[in-house]
Amino acid sequence: MKQPKVKIYTTPTCPFCVMAKEWFRVKGLEYEEKNVAEDMEARQEMVELSGQMGVPVITLDGEVVVGFNQTLLESLLD
Repeated sequence: MKQPKVKIYTTPTCPFCVMAKEWFRVKGLEYEEKNVAEDMEARQEMVELSGQMGVPVITLDGEVVVGFNQTLLESLLD
């Protein structure tokens, strides 16, 4: 399986962010993490991508997934 380009926008207190990162780890997927609580540029980028402030926002090869939607992420990996 080709390594997709994965980016996850998170906050330190988000339980779904932790679950998503653990899922990536189990799947053997590398990801770039952006902490939107500290990084204002990343927060702006996330809002422009998703249209909202909720985390996690995940991009997988350019596809935007709002929340930890495991079913959708699985289908994007296939």
